[in-house]
Amino acid sequence: MRIHAKRVYEEAAKSDGARFLVERLWPRGLKKEALAMEAWLKEVAPSGTLRAWFSHDPKKWAEFQRRYRAELDARPEAWRPILDAARRRAVTLLYSSRDTEHNNAVALLAYLESKRE
Repeated sequence: MRIHAKRVYEEAAKSDGARFLVERLWPRGLKKEALAMEAWLKEVAPSGTLRAWFSHDPKKWAEFQRRYRAELDARPEAWRPILDAARRRAVTLLYSSRDTEHNNAVALLAYLESKRE
């Protein structure tokens, strides 16, 4: 099972496998028909309240991850399609943040890795 995260503005590659947009809001400057993806999984993204609180502040990263994990624990139906796809092929989590280390896709990736069976 191979899952990785990639900025949505990077070019799609065959090695990406199934591509899932994991943002609540559509990325700026992109047309939906131009984005090669399997699905837009808004419901797997952090809540608006959590996203606003975090505001990509690296000092809040550990607490953001803890709160986001709690949100994910409460809605497994949101992230299960990603794990199901990852059992069959590579999966790429698409995100729009400029911060490549402190974003919801990175946190989601860590969460999904903890859920591997």
